[in-house]
Amino acid sequence: MAFTEVLLIKPVDGLGAEGEQVRVRAGFARNFLLPQGIALPVNRSNTKYVEALKKAREAREARDLDTANTVVAKLAAVKLVFAVKTGDGGKMFGAISTAEISAKLAEHGIEIERKRIHLGQGPVKLLGKHTSSIRLHGTIMVEQEFEVVSENPIEPAAEDAPEVEEREFRDDKSKKSRKPRKEKEAK
Repeated sequence: MAFTEVLLIKPVDGLGAEGEQVRVRAGFARNFLLPQGIALPVNRSNTKYVEALKKAREAREARDLDTANTVVAKLAAVKLVFAVKTGDGGKMFGAISTAEISAKLAEHGIEIERKRIHLGQGPVKLLGKHTSSIRLHGTIMVEQEFEVVSENPIEPAAEDAPEVEEREFRDDKSKKSRKPRKEKEAK
């Protein structure tokens, strides 16, 4: 398989940040990175451009780090409570996912992409207190607690379920009658 070296103009998840020289498959570079304007081919004329991109990246990363630190302070002051509909015994209808957490944070003026929020075991389907991990920056990870409460009063589960009658089953094959086969009549 053929590989080629390209200079990234924009950051690409899993590949690198702007200003980096990366080695990728030739088809990926030719069919996606170059036509989309995400990368440039490696040559001498692009070196000044790459240096400018590195300076811009350093400035952006510093700005992102400052923004992440302010968001950490805002998250510490926010308490999230989700009121959900429940059925018998407090069983939830639906679940709380990263999209709901992101929307609730947006109500408090904190914009976080849902892909940056991680719930340990998947969507929350139980009432009570839970935690989520939020990756704000490459090095900054915050644990955010939230609570799921019932919107309506919790009624105890109906334990007076109708009793199932026990039937007596017989394994008596003698009751079955078997019809004899009809013999073909000889003509």
